[in-house]
Amino acid sequence: MVNRRNWLLGTGALAAQAALAQGSGKTIAIASSNGGRAVTRAVELMKGGGDTLDAVVAGVNINEEDPEDSSVGYGGLPNEEGVVELDASVMHGPTRRAGSVASLRGIKYPSKVAKVVMEETDHIMLVGEGALKFARAHGFREENLLSEKSRLAWLTWKRGLRDRNGHSNWSDGLDAPPGKAEAAKPTADLRRLFPGVDEETLAWALEVATHPPTGTINCLSLNAKGEMSGVTTTSGLGWKIAGRVGDSPIIGAGLYVDQEVGAAGSTGRGEENIRVAGAHTIVENMRHGMAPKEAVLDCLKRIARNYDNDQARLAKFDIKFYALRKDGVYAGGAFVERRSAAGEGGAVAVRGKRWGEGAAGGLRVFAGTEGVITAAQLDRVVLLNKYPGEAAERNLLS
Repeated sequence: MVNRRNWLLGTGALAAQAALAQGSGKTIAIASSNGGRAVTRAVELMKGGGDTLDAVVAGVNINEEDPEDSSVGYGGLPNEEGVVELDASVMHGPTRRAGSVASLRGIKYPSKVAKVVMEETDHIMLVGEGALKFARAHGFREENLLSEKSRLAWLTWKRGLRDRNGHSNWSDGLDAPPGKAEAAKPTADLRRLFPGVDEETLAWALEVATHPPTGTINCLSLNAKGEMSGVTTTSGLGWKIAGRVGDSPIIGAGLYVDQEVGAAGSTGRGEENIRVAGAHTIVENMRHGMAPKEAVLDCLKRIARNYDNDQARLAKFDIKFYALRKDGVYAGGAFVERRSAAGEGGAVAVRGKRWGEGAAGGLRVFAGTEGVITAAQLDRVVLLNKYPGEAAERNLLS
């Protein structure tokens, strides 16, 4: 006997297959909230005849070389040792190939290195010292990626590490003049160490030292011929253990592209995404008939299940997903808004056609297509305030 749920899923799959077979005829790029410039650049290149992967890599290169984006490339927040380690992955839909690098030090453009891994090796992933040697061999310039701003944040974090007696080896010692340590406020201490830094930057350093942002940039593309590609690049979690790798360079987690169906990517806490193979899950959901927003919602529900739907624990981390289907429909979703001075948001930046918006259960998803949504508009476009449970599932299928 066929129940209503299975019948609806089946009819949805048929409709999705018909849409996918037709393609879109549109040129679209979507990205995380820090990707406004990236999607603009990607669309310009694709409209000029550029390859979909070349377009998104060129787009995210803007972030990788921007010291003001502390979650990507140069100026990214370092690991606990004060060293910037970068991760990136790329997928090229037309050739069904992929490449990635992880724990790469000293190279500003990990997305470019990942693309060379895809094109010039028989491997998919290179890590650590091997990735660095490979980059050097292909002419990439090695340089110090720790900006003064990120060094300030790292030292602020180090000075905040204290034992149970409140002592830190990275602040004034026991032989400091009496009363000096007690009288010094954190901002005053930082002002003394960094006399040329303004108050806003000092406040930012204190914020990210306590609440390091889980940034990253994901960018997905679709051209008028129906070709798709994607890239995810990041400096990873601030103050991480050296060698820690999140989801960004993991094919199927931080990025997945199958241009017969669509593409997906993620930003935020990589550990949670890896456990559900998020990007692959979303693409497979779309393959089996789910709309992009439904596919994203299902993936978020899987993460919630891993925490027994415990809102207190789910509220302690960020995770955001982005989905683009071959017919040009796309959506983004997140559990909670977690603002930080670093400007990390969960919106979807898009360029292509007109915007629209939809809501399902507790999930507010973006389902339109033109312009750029900024992090300041997050409440209006992509936010899951609470786990919606079965009621939202019924709403989706009704």
